[in-house]
Amino acid sequence: MKIVIIGSTGYRGMMEETLKEELKKGNICRMAFFDDTDLSEYELIEKNKEMISEADVVYVFWDGRSVGTVFDLGMCFALNKKIVIKYLNSKSFVNFLKQYEEKSREGSLGE
Repeated sequence: MKIVIIGSTGYRGMMEETLKEELKKGNICRMAFFDDTDLSEYELIEKNKEMISEADVVYVFWDGRSVGTVFDLGMCFALNKKIVIKYLNSKSFVNFLKQYEEKSREGSLGE
C-alpha cells in the first residue's frame, strides 16, 4: 500500500515513528514536505500534491491550526483520497469559544 503522511510540524516525531512502522510492514510510505525544506513554496506544494495523488491512503496528524495541513487536506478532498486520522489535537480555539460562551451564560467568567 502507498501511504503519505501529512500533518503539523509539531507532530513530526509521531509522524516519523509512523513512517518507520509502515515501512517495517512493507508499505511504501512517505512524509509530505515541511516548511523547513529548501524548496520554494510552489515546489513544496507541487511535490506534496504529486505524493498525495499517487497515494492509496493519507495519514493525518493535525493541530487544528496548520495552514499547510489544511491545504494538503483540501488536495485529499479534491483528489478523493481516503484519509486515516492518526492524531487530532482536541484543544482548539473553537472549543475555547464554546467553553467561554457557557461560562458567560452561567455568569462564571474568570473562575
